[in-house]
Amino acid sequence: MIPRFILAVTDLSPRGHAALSRAALLSAQHGATLKLVYLAYPGEPPPADAATRLAHHALQLGQRHGIRAEAVSRLSFSVEELLPDVRGADLVVWGTASVRGLRSWFASRPIEQFLRIARRPVLVVRREADEDYRSLIVAVDFTPASRALVDIGLALNKSAQVELFHAVSTANEGKLRYAEVSENAIRAYRNACRRHAQDKMFWLTDSYDSRRNRVLSAVGHGDAARQTVIQQENSGAQLIVVGRHPASRLGELLLGNTANRILALSSTDVLVVPHDHEPASGATAAKRLSEEAPARKVRAGVPKPPDLPNPVATFSTGSAFRTIDASPHAEPGRGFPR
Repeated sequence: MIPRFILAVTDLSPRGHAALSRAALLSAQHGATLKLVYLAYPGEPPPADAATRLAHHALQLGQRHGIRAEAVSRLSFSVEELLPDVRGADLVVWGTASVRGLRSWFASRPIEQFLRIARRPVLVVRREADEDYRSLIVAVDFTPASRALVDIGLALNKSAQVELFHAVSTANEGKLRYAEVSENAIRAYRNACRRHAQDKMFWLTDSYDSRRNRVLSAVGHGDAARQTVIQQENSGAQLIVVGRHPASRLGELLLGNTANRILALSSTDVLVVPHDHEPASGATAAKRLSEEAPARKVRAGVPKPPDLPNPVATFSTGSAFRTIDASPHAEPGRGFPR
């Protein structure tokens, strides 16, 4: 997936400004069109000049990076109001301030609400965008969606250093201990799980050996979200790429969600890719192509003869203009005065 249309969501906070800078860098890198949209902080009114400031940012980013950038004049007060603009985007770059106070405990954060309803890859920006991503870590679970997850991560920067990471779950070990299984048997089970994960990792990285930068791999042990964040901190990767299974809010509360937990634990940028993500809508893509490369429409069939005389047959004598009658029955030297 190479992004051709990027939507940047901002609340004009410092984190929102970082998201605009990152979106502009990606747009310049991939030749993509950039659209800016404002999302108000939950429960607070937007600044009186929010639309003007957003338009100023679009003009400034377009001139600085040489990209096509435009601002949506309509202000959004909920994530549902963003959906009309999301339908035409290949990538959403998210930059809003963290929700504070009791609201963060009793209500879903806007980014969590957005991830449930928007079936698009979402790049959540936490750090200043000074350069392209030079290194990234991709959290894989060996499902069929893992390969697509790696491809999307590579699409952001084909020359970046990539590390695939998988954490072996310890949930079954707790069940074995509850059943009073010996520690030796549990240790053997853990080693078998690790060998299985390493075999799967080799299968996944084998198809990327032709890249200029070799794809690395690592296998951890424990909670997937926490171990992924620890691995990112140890490796210094600038971006975490993680998939997200479709789930309702109740399901996330009962079973948890790895992507949401990584967003809560990590302080670096995170690209969340829904396993059921969709490309930009066909109507919007067609409109985008027509705007980028306008073409003339030619009707098939025999061309219609012109209603007016052929201008090539027009000549001037002095200051008088005359038109020659080109019909086969016209008398020599006769014409029609204009």
